Amino acid sequence: MLYELRTYYTVPGRMPNLLARFRDHTCGLFEKNGIQNVGYWVADNDPNCLIYIVRHQDAAGMAANWDKFRNDPDWVKAKGDSEADGPIVERLTSQAMNPTDFTMPGTE
Repeated sequence: MLYELRTYYTVPGRMPNLLARFRDHTCGLFEKNGIQNVGYWVADNDPNCLIYIVRHQDAAGMAANWDKFRNDPDWVKAKGDSEADGPIVERLTSQAMNPTDFTMPGTE
């Protein structure tokens, strides 16, 4: 398995919109497109920062999953609808991570 740590920095004041989009659309569309949800957090020291981890089969699967997701008509609509009043995300970072041999059982 390959894990991916993603951090979204929202436009100030738009975190409720981002959380609603993830809750109502994105998480389900991730699963539909092969991206397994692991967990989501709002940074304690930055209320405009959403941090989450997803899981993919491997690096090739990660690339294919993101391509499928980005081209999913349901995602295109959800993204467009959620940004009707302007952008939500200022920037994002992504880091692929390989589990160690001492990773918690069931998460490797």
